[in-house]
Amino acid sequence: MIYDCLIAVAIAMLSGLVIVTFLVVLFEQNIIANHGYQHANEFLQQSLLYKIVVQGWVLLWVSVFFLWFWKNGGQTLGMRAWRLRIYTLDENQHMGYGRLFIRLVASLCGLGTLLVLFDFKNKQSLQDRIVGTEMLLLSKDENHHKSWR
Repeated sequence: MIYDCLIAVAIAMLSGLVIVTFLVVLFEQNIIANHGYQHANEFLQQSLLYKIVVQGWVLLWVSVFFLWFWKNGGQTLGMRAWRLRIYTLDENQHMGYGRLFIRLVASLCGLGTLLVLFDFKNKQSLQDRIVGTEMLLLSKDENHHKSWR
């Protein structure tokens, strides 16, 4: 979780930089009405709409990071380092973006994983219970990218 958190923070910072730079350029070119503010930073800090736009943009890119890696290989970079991979409990069920999005929301920013500490029988996190997946520890050979399905 710590490895993936570091990557998510980096993605959040870069995506935030992109959207804020874009909004500042629009403000400075008078494409966005300045509403009496002289500097873009004052305007962006006072406008609830633009705060929501920036936060939504950042959340979108952090979510894309997790969803794309889970969909394409079943593991994020942090999971790969620890040889963990997501599998479906039912072979007939497809692991689509909708299901993975539910898994992302159910993880509660990592708090859902704490259920593993209290679930002595199944050792499943909250997000895995909700969407019907499980986390498996792979061997070194299975963790090699050529063995991905």
